[in-house]
Order: sequence, then structure tokens, then C-alpha cells
Amino acid sequence: MSEIKEIMQQAKAAFEVYSKTTPVQRAQFLEKIAEQIEAKREQLTAKAHEETHLPLPRLNNEITRTTGQLKMFAAYITEGSWVAAAIDNQPSKPDTRKMLIPVGPVVVFGASNFPFAFSTAGGDTASALASGSTVVVKGHSAHAGTSLLVYNAIQEAIRLSGMPEHTLQHVLGPGNTTGKELVMHPNTTGVGFTGSFNGGTALMRYAAEREKPIPVFAEMSSINPVVLLPDTLTQNGAALAKKLAGSVTLGMGQFCTNPGLLLGIKSPALKAFLSQLGEEVSQVTPMPMLHEGIHTNYQQGLTEMLPYVVYKGDGEPATAIATVKASEFLAVPHLREEVFGPFSLLVECADKAELIKVLQSISGQLTATIMGTDKDLAEHRDIISLQTSLAGRVIINEVPTGVEVNSSMVHGGPFPATSDARFTSVGTSAIQRWVRPVCFQGFPDALLPEELQNANPRGIWRTVNNEWKNV
Repeated sequence: MSEIKEIMQQAKAAFEVYSKTTPVQRAQFLEKIAEQIEAKREQLTAKAHEETHLPLPRLNNEITRTTGQLKMFAAYITEGSWVAAAIDNQPSKPDTRKMLIPVGPVVVFGASNFPFAFSTAGGDTASALASGSTVVVKGHSAHAGTSLLVYNAIQEAIRLSGMPEHTLQHVLGPGNTTGKELVMHPNTTGVGFTGSFNGGTALMRYAAEREKPIPVFAEMSSINPVVLLPDTLTQNGAALAKKLAGSVTLGMGQFCTNPGLLLGIKSPALKAFLSQLGEEVSQVTPMPMLHEGIHTNYQQGLTEMLPYVVYKGDGEPATAIATVKASEFLAVPHLREEVFGPFSLLVECADKAELIKVLQSISGQLTATIMGTDKDLAEHRDIISLQTSLAGRVIINEVPTGVEVNSSMVHGGPFPATSDARFTSVGTSAIQRWVRPVCFQGFPDALLPEELQNANPRGIWRTVNNEWKNV
């Protein structure tokens, strides 16, 4: 497609200019994007509500999150230590200096379930722009109008900030053709994706098939296991059922951190919990799902789980809870697959040893949760350790839905939760996906980036001859 070729050429030309802007200039640009989005908040939420069926309070919260993470990255790059500057200039040794630099044009795929926070101006875009990389956004067809409105807000921010015209560009079209062409174009240096396992792995294949392979940072599939330990089931079963029912059905289950798998050891308390959970979930009033594709996939997944469903709500889409013995869960592979929607599967284990076997059978996850009293936690340290090896975020006594945007968040995990467990798509360290380290050896001080110059004009923290200092 000639349009894609032109867009990627423009992205590369813009990168040559944008990558040389100062952190302060980029920070002001990010803040201006946030300002323009805020100015169009009412128009944006109205359009997103029309396209996605999401309620206005949820959409308003998502806009606040989106503008908040733009401002967060603005502050982060202004502070400056994120570039990991390191200097070794000891006598009688080569003078070497290292820092992170932006990789080049990045392609970002908008997510269907987050029209703002994981789409056109979402975390992938914010972190890439913060790094100094230019961005081409592939808007999601489920909220194409919303995506274009956000793009227009960014274009206005580009104009007001004096950034290159093509710092960020926007494309619509079929994902299997337009997306492939964007990933395969030689000017593309990295890809950000949030969506299905099939979509993410397809992009990974395209990127690997290029003459010069590039990284794809894909968030794809997670059933987010929750382990219910014995003492807390006895002491807090009813409260846990209510809390988890709210998490399972939040946003009609259309969150990548939805607790789709619950694990417990057989007991009267577990049986009572299941009954209470089923009652809570089946009473939830259904709401339309984000788009027909998600609805159809949920119906198909729920149909495959029907032999195990013990509680099912009225209406469409139906909320549901299923249960299965651990022996069958271990024997039937499709029971470990994600059902994206208001559904969860409770696995009944005969004892702790079988619980461990079940956890060991599960592939990589975004989150892993343990619900337990102090007594439980003291007696199940091995379970906690196992959860740490399984997921990018391990949680004690809180539901997994809800992802804070901060410096300590990890929204990633071993495959197939994401394509690369070393990185996160949420939080300040998300910027590390769009940079690479470069060592400058023997450079005169005047030719070095400011971050590596002897006088440290930006006053950033850096490692100098193995000492951490900001002078």
C-alpha cells in the first residue's frame, strides 16, 4: 500500500528531527497532548460511549488515567536519570560513556477494550514519544471515531508545541493487512500491541520474518489465577465471594487482569464459597460488550465451558461460574485457555500437592493472586514463591483488576501473557521498550550528549566510575 510506505517515510524523517529535541521540549509536548485531550473530554467520552457501550464514569476515569500517564512521563524524562548514563574515565583506561537513545519510528496498535488508556494516546504512545521515538498508531476499528478525535487532539498539540508535523500519524484499516504492512516496513523499529493471543503472535511472526527483525511488545492472554488458602476461606469466605464476583464481572469481564481462574483445596468452606460466588455473579445485570467480535468470542468460549458451568446469570451476555476437579483440569488443555468476559473457573484440588501441580501447569500470566490470613501465608510460602515465577505482578489479598500507573508497576509477564517478560506496558519503565544503549568512546566533551558531558549540565543522577552521583 503506497499510503503506508509514505507514512513510514514521513515517520523516519520526523524522527531525525524529533529525536534531537530536548527532554524539556518533549515534556512540554506531552503535557500539551494531555491539555488538548482534557479540553475535548466531553466530546471524547460521548463518542467512546457511542462506539463501545462503556459507561461515562468509566470513560471519564480512563481519560484521567490517560492524561495522568502523559504528565507522568513528562516529569520522568525531565528528571533525566532514566537514560541510565554511565561514565568510566579513569586514568590509563579508555574513556567510555553510555546512555539510552530512542530506537526510531514505532508502530502502536490500539486496544479494543481501552479506547483511551491503551489506544491512540495511551501508554505505548506516551512512553514512545517520551523516549524520542516517533509513532504511527493503528487505530482499532471498534472505536475508530474516538481514535480519530484523540489523534486530532495530538495533532493540535504537535502544532502548538512546534514538533515535526509527522511526529505521530494515524492509520485505519484491516489489522491483518494494514497491520502486517506496518510491521514489515523497513522503517519500523518496534511494535506495541495489546489484544488477543492470535493477533499478538501474528505480529511476532511478521517481525521475525523481516530482513532485519524487530521487537514486538505484545500483551496477549492471561487467566490471572487466584489461590484461595484454607484459613481465609473459613474466616472470610462470604467477603471473598463478594469481592471476587465484583472483579470477575467488572466491565463485563473485559479486562486483561480479570480473575479467570480460582484455585482452592477441597473443603466445606470452599464449597460454601463457590455457592456464594455463583449467587453473586449470577445476579449481576448484564451490559453490552465492547463490540460484536468480543461478544462472539465470549459466547464461543462459554459454550465450550458449559459442561462445567454451575452458575449462570440471565440475560445476554451471561455471567457464569464453572468448576472442575484438578485432575480433569490437568488432563484437559483447553480448560487453561482464556475466556474473555464475565466468567471464572474454580478448580478444586485434593490437597496442597495437587494445588502446586495445577499452578505448575499454568503458562505465564500478567497477575497471580493469593488470598490468605497471616496463618495461611506463613504456611504457604512455597505457593507464594511459585506465583512469583508465574506472573509479572503478584498480589496478596487484593483483586487483580485495576492497574496503578506508577514507577513500580509491572504489567507484563512470561509468555503468553506477553511476548517479553523483561518489560512492562504500564508505568515509567515502559519507556525502556523504545530505547537502546549506545557507548561513546573517546569523544571530545563538546560532542557528547548533555547527559554524558563532564559538567553534567542537566544535573541528572548517573554512574561515574562506579559511583552514583549527580555532580
